[in-house]
Amino acid sequence: MSDKSLYERLGGYDVLVIAVDNILPRLMADEKLARFWQNRSNDGIARERQLLIDYLASASGGSMLYTGREMKLSHEGMGIDEEDWSRFTNHVAEALDSLSVADPERGDVLGFIDSLKADIVD
Repeated sequence: MSDKSLYERLGGYDVLVIAVDNILPRLMADEKLARFWQNRSNDGIARERQLLIDYLASASGGSMLYTGREMKLSHEGMGIDEEDWSRFTNHVAEALDSLSVADPERGDVLGFIDSLKADIVD
């Protein structure tokens, strides 16, 4: 068992940026999930991108400070359902595969994502 944080095992900040830049276009292009980014300005999307990077860096053990809202508050009232969640997690898994993220890190990332479900899905 490694003493390194998931952040370190994934490769740090630069790798998280690459991962987010792989995942976000997938989500935005999804026919059902695209509604969450419609009518957003480029600045708004850029802000969400950075908040996601900061959140993932902080939550995975990096020293990045996340200044955004809690997951439950951030997603409240968005109408995220089980199908949305399934599509989202499939896109994350596909992105991890495309980036050749190996186990156990892949499993740790997906496990972490799954731990957020109760705060995100209505």
